[in-house]
Amino acid sequence: MKDAATFLGFLAILLWSAFALLTVASGAMPPFQLTAVTFAIGGLSGLVLLVLRGETNVLRQGWSVWALGTGGLFFYHTLYFGALRSAPPAQAGLINYLWPLLIVLFSALGTGERLTQRHVLGALMGFAGLAVLLLGGDGGGAPQGFVPGYGLALAAAFVWAGYSVLSRRFKHVPSGVVAGFCLATSALAALAHLALERTIWPADAWQWGSLVLIGLGPVGFAFFLWDRGVKHGDIRLLGVLSYAAPVLSTGWLVLAGQAEPGWPLAVACAMIVLGGAVAARRT
Repeated sequence: MKDAATFLGFLAILLWSAFALLTVASGAMPPFQLTAVTFAIGGLSGLVLLVLRGETNVLRQGWSVWALGTGGLFFYHTLYFGALRSAPPAQAGLINYLWPLLIVLFSALGTGERLTQRHVLGALMGFAGLAVLLLGGDGGGAPQGFVPGYGLALAAAFVWAGYSVLSRRFKHVPSGVVAGFCLATSALAALAHLALERTIWPADAWQWGSLVLIGLGPVGFAFFLWDRGVKHGDIRLLGVLSYAAPVLSTGWLVLAGQAEPGWPLAVACAMIVLGGAVAARRT
């Protein structure tokens, strides 16, 4: 059961690898509005499944469950979308992917599970690969002038790591409740959007399609998979395996012409895969 749950968590990681590319492709919609629309899509699709399966009773949870779920999703995605809108997507996305390292390290504090040397070594190797991606470009470092965007990405990393580790404390809560978290997040984001932002709708069918894909995948089905993984799988291993996401995410951006290819990606891939292999060893 633990291995199966870990695999489901990894499927969520694969879906998230397309997150940055789809966000860039969705147009100029501001962060709160983007959060509201995509979470409405993800939440409604999840609610339909709950209704069809007769499991709407899973939404009856205590305030602490709702506070963690809604707060984690709302603040993380508002910060993440804001980062992608105010800094180069490749660099902002990679800074955001500090959360795998934070999950591996936080797991020793938040779940009571023993953090071994191989978990730390694997996480540090993955982080080193991430650093190669971020600092190994032709310019000799990360582009300048985007400090606010980078700050948002870093804050997002801490929020997601904290949410993931703390979710471990609610193993008894069915993953179906995530549909409710998504709808509550959408409502909060809609209120923030109406108060703070100018409404910008997609300009064409391609941008609308990207929004729908975000809502169904990275901001939809992926959350149900991740919830199952962090509650019942090996959260330390998931933290390390999550380093596959920035490599794949950067790869999609390169293929789409949103980032430049080069040797840093190849080196980072090798370091991240090796780090995952070290952490995954059971002996």
